[in-house]
Amino acid sequence: MNKLGSIGIATGVLLISLILITATAASVINNQTSGISEENIEQMLDDVLNEITTYIQIKDKIGKYYTTNGETQIEKIAILIKPLISENIDISDLTIKLCNGEDIKILSYSGNSEFIGSQKLFNHQIWDKITYDTFGFIVLSDRDDSLDSYSVLNKDMAYMIIKLSEDFAISKGESIIVTFLPLSGTTITLELKAPLPMSKIVTL
Repeated sequence: MNKLGSIGIATGVLLISLILITATAASVINNQTSGISEENIEQMLDDVLNEITTYIQIKDKIGKYYTTNGETQIEKIAILIKPLISENIDISDLTIKLCNGEDIKILSYSGNSEFIGSQKLFNHQIWDKITYDTFGFIVLSDRDDSLDSYSVLNKDMAYMIIKLSEDFAISKGESIIVTFLPLSGTTITLELKAPLPMSKIVTL
């Protein structure tokens, strides 16, 4: 997505949030007899803002082919993400759903995130710290160390890394559905289809 597109989406999100906040306030004013307290109003507004501002952008989707027992399959996936707006997103509450058309697997955050440094993306040591049931992050940008120290994504940019087990690895022409399930905010669903393995690392 280009810069103008990102700015346009961010502006749209802020506009929608203001409309919803105004609508909520108007509803409360028009229903003063309903017994809604000031604390309830604040909670309602917080819920609206959380739902709108915890949107994650997908910037890149890549995978790596490996040949195991004579079969070439994508066994590692890296998805580059960042918040749409500079708002704190608690990654510890995020779960990932994988669907290969036959079964579903739920992944949780492993608690592991490390800067890429001088290491190669798919050979980074952090891959040894995640399992087929967890995901981690290889960080490209995190000035305040929020992701590594507090599991909070704010202005950061990082690759979410996923290892695919043998029954979820994808061969040429096959696809896998990856769904982001945040505790609050917008659910995102991606279909990652394995292209022709012209090289080991491919864009999905």
